[in-house]
Amino acid sequence: MNRRVLAVCGAAVSVAVLGPTVPSAAAPQAPAAPAPIRWSDCATKAYPTLQCGTVKVPLDHAKPDGRRITLALSRVPHTAKSSLGPLLVNPGGPGGSGLSLAGHVASALPKEVAGRYDVIGFDPRGVGRSGPALDCRPGHFAAVRPDTLPLTPAVERANRERATAFAAACGERHGDLLPYLDTRSAARDLDVIRAALGAPRISYLGYSYGTYLGAVYAKLFPERVRRLALDSAVDPDGVWYDSNLAQDYAFEDRHRAFLAWVAKNDAVYGLGGDPAAVEGAWSRMRAAVAAEPAGGKVGAAELEDTFLPGGYYDGYWPRLATAFAAYAKDGESGPLVTAYRALAESDAAGDNGYSVYTAVQCRDAAWPREWNQWRADTWRVHAKAPFLAWNNAWYNAPCASWPVPPLTPPDVTNTKLPPALILQATGDAATPYEGAVSLHRKLRGSSLVVEEGGGNHGVTLGGNACLDRHLARYLADGTVPRGSGFGEADATCAALPEPKPAAAKGAAPDASERTAGQALHGLLPRRG
Repeated sequence: MNRRVLAVCGAAVSVAVLGPTVPSAAAPQAPAAPAPIRWSDCATKAYPTLQCGTVKVPLDHAKPDGRRITLALSRVPHTAKSSLGPLLVNPGGPGGSGLSLAGHVASALPKEVAGRYDVIGFDPRGVGRSGPALDCRPGHFAAVRPDTLPLTPAVERANRERATAFAAACGERHGDLLPYLDTRSAARDLDVIRAALGAPRISYLGYSYGTYLGAVYAKLFPERVRRLALDSAVDPDGVWYDSNLAQDYAFEDRHRAFLAWVAKNDAVYGLGGDPAAVEGAWSRMRAAVAAEPAGGKVGAAELEDTFLPGGYYDGYWPRLATAFAAYAKDGESGPLVTAYRALAESDAAGDNGYSVYTAVQCRDAAWPREWNQWRADTWRVHAKAPFLAWNNAWYNAPCASWPVPPLTPPDVTNTKLPPALILQATGDAATPYEGAVSLHRKLRGSSLVVEEGGGNHGVTLGGNACLDRHLARYLADGTVPRGSGFGEADATCAALPEPKPAAAKGAAPDASERTAGQALHGLLPRRG
């Protein structure tokens, strides 16, 4: 799930239901065949064969002859004499742009596998270069925001007002679009893309929220799936309120793993050799920036946002630890502000991603409308998982006053698919391991490959050769492992080693980040 944002909470203040009548549950009609896609060169230095195109899709799939919107696509064409058709790739979110991911996937897969596919990236409806693109409230995440921890009525009121204002702004600016921003509609868009590509079937690789999008597509169109690879799986039974609460506990575990790593490398960072001592330094740093934001930019909310990516990918740990030590030991704000700008500061693309994230999650499923439930649930979670509980709650808080009513999530249980491949780290924080087990049970004939002891979110094509071999074999000929792993798993891979610390103060903060992992995680949303 998109983790440029995450959260659980909101205001009970109502917002007028907007614009057009909310669509009925009428079954979508068969649309006319879309026009073939016209591809043009949009090569970059990193992806020299990348091409770009667009396709028109119905805003309302129940009215295929009505208003149409545009989806932006990218393609790395196949090079082999025989093709396996299109491989659609999605980085997650909801709200993540997939245009550059096509280039990464095509270059990271073995040439003999990638060469047999047209690797297709896309910006889902409302995202990036697709149009119209959402931006509900520009600058919503501008520093310095209120402290996420509502220890006083004034702080709680300020956060609730921000969340309610965001929901209202979405309705005012995009009320004509909000009823049609949901996972089912996005899944039907994929089938329009398939038809425009002239392909009877598609293959699909989705990360994070992209696993849910893929599972919903497979439920709607099982006969049109050739391969279905799902990396870091969303729990389909937790969409979305329960999933966000479960994240809080998992991110607490990853944050504590980071603090323990800093303690283990005390010779470099000097924050104490006991994780409890490092945790104390963290708490003092948070209190200090809450009272006086570091560099006038990093308050308590921004500090949490900055360290959150470390829960997604441990390759960020050396950069974060260097900034942590500089501030906690020497009072230097510069490295902390630099890390915030690199890993957490929201720009126009981030505003767009968050707008789509909230639009889809708030529409996909019911959220509590009573603030008392959000407050009680979040304080209960905070007692055991203080690192993210309130930050994540406020991130999702607009759903408490969303201006269009929710849908009912589909049951993705599927007995009609060819074998799907699910890949998952046991310590994944954004999509905890139990969700992969649940999805594995729902997709009959699927295979679960586990990175045992791993904690990163997004594990294939990021440097783990064992996982990559399973993915490559599957995409090449549909081969999946059967029953050689532990528990629910069909196969296991060892986790990558922890990153090495920065050699010394002033060392390049990215020196120990692994190239493939850094490339992948630069393309995946950090809140999803």
